[in-house]
Amino acid sequence: MSAEQGAVYPGPAVATSDENAAEYRRRGWWREETFLDDLRRQARERPHKLAVAGRRLHEARTDTLDYSELAVLTERFAGALLELGVERGDFVAVQLPNRWEIVPLMFACIRVGAVICPIAPVCRENDLRHRLSLTGAKVCVTVDEWEGYPLAKTLIALRGELALEHVVVVGGHTPEQAVDFHDHFVAEPWERVGRRDPAGRELGPDDPFVVLFTSGTTGDSKGVLHSQNTIHSAVRGYVDTFLLREDLVAALTTPLIHYSGFGQGVLAGVMLGGTVVFQDLTDNSLLPDLIERYGATLLYGPPPTLTAVAESQRAEPRDVSSLRHVVTGAAPVLQQLVDELRETFGAQTYSVWGMSEFGPVTITRLDYNQDWAAHSHGRPIDSMAIRIDACHDPSKRAPVGRLRVRGASRALGYYKRADAFDAEMNAEGWFDTGDVAREDGRGGIRLLGRAKDAILRDGIVVPMAELEAIIARHPKVTEAAVVGPAGRLDDLILAVVVPRGDDPPSLEEVRAHLAAAGQEARFLPDRLEVLAALPKTLTGKVRKIELRERYAGQEPVEAGGAR
Repeated sequence: MSAEQGAVYPGPAVATSDENAAEYRRRGWWREETFLDDLRRQARERPHKLAVAGRRLHEARTDTLDYSELAVLTERFAGALLELGVERGDFVAVQLPNRWEIVPLMFACIRVGAVICPIAPVCRENDLRHRLSLTGAKVCVTVDEWEGYPLAKTLIALRGELALEHVVVVGGHTPEQAVDFHDHFVAEPWERVGRRDPAGRELGPDDPFVVLFTSGTTGDSKGVLHSQNTIHSAVRGYVDTFLLREDLVAALTTPLIHYSGFGQGVLAGVMLGGTVVFQDLTDNSLLPDLIERYGATLLYGPPPTLTAVAESQRAEPRDVSSLRHVVTGAAPVLQQLVDELRETFGAQTYSVWGMSEFGPVTITRLDYNQDWAAHSHGRPIDSMAIRIDACHDPSKRAPVGRLRVRGASRALGYYKRADAFDAEMNAEGWFDTGDVAREDGRGGIRLLGRAKDAILRDGIVVPMAELEAIIARHPKVTEAAVVGPAGRLDDLILAVVVPRGDDPPSLEEVRAHLAAAGQEARFLPDRLEVLAALPKTLTGKVRKIELRERYAGQEPVEAGGAR
């Protein structure tokens, strides 16, 4: 916690200096207020304005909260946490799909001084054990089951190994030895009858606030610890870049337990007094309904999701004239997608790049031409700086190389893994993102892929992320990964695809598709393999190390040969 109350977290060796902290505050990137202060302000100034709309697809209903209701539930949930024995500095795990309950839980954690630990519903026993053991969470709020997996029963069985004291179940059946969420958190007016006073417990702007877990592509996932100020600087940069105001209505397709969902989504909305809308299950065909019903002004999601949303809108047109911004990230944006989104929604597309350790770092700008998102991930937000180091010599700058970043939104570190966080930074505080990027000619960057997965062809870094995005647009393909198999020369290019049906494309078809999209001949794949599904982490990132090992030592085929 804050220094006056005794630190419980060892920060990084390259800590934010007092001078930098003062500058961050002077510039408004850091502040003395908290996100809970934002909520209280909105509840005073616009109590009956819609804050949250969460659609529950199976129940065919939409739950809504205005700012007054959200503020009341925050106090009620805070009392509920205190009744469960949560103390200042404890971790509270939340393993939920996109449901309204996440929002007041987030603010309630600030109120009682707890660190919220979002966990994806797809997490199974081993990953749950790792996250809950690392944080020592006392409480975990979850659903009874997810995609057929008994989450609540698994957590109950794990309690004997962990510090976990309470498993709280939202909706559906509540097993024995679990706490019913509605009964304990919603039905009981703890804000009036609570036996423990939350006064004096609130998190300050520089205290640990949230721990986000990395994808774990290279081992156990690490817990990225953020304060409200490190997140505020990123969210403020995002809001300022798009000139967002209180009329914001953000339609979210990303999980609320991810940075983009709770940061650019929930917290940005509450800062501004706007509205966030979402649904609990992935059904892209219904997202245009949300846009129409609530007059969404901004649509946020990864390229594959936006492609599906656009297809649904074309098949069944709805009134989406309220949209002003379509924001995307997590994968390269292709010109075809930019054109489709402009024609379908009449809105400009913007590209964002970021990472859990910093939040959104670069964004294409309002003053760029409408096609620039297909060529760049944008310039850094005001509170961040970027540089590209030569891959072979990090002391030299280069137009293509390893991307490093630094600035006010840098996380506090990896929880209980300060050594791992320090290892990614140099003495000046530049953080190695692990990505390879190229300059875009306008002070921004275009991401090419992960450095550990990089392939060289004629001494040039192959734009793997772009190749994957283009291949995935082939009519016979749903997903694609490009790798260089282990045990071979580093310039071999292998494409692995998941077919859309029973007729996968040939290598020749894939090469022709890439060439038609403007890719150079030297970047076309030498081999094609077909899988029913790509191996992935819990956050959906492809485990390329598994693909490299799977195809290690295999010989390439000619362009027209067998797969």
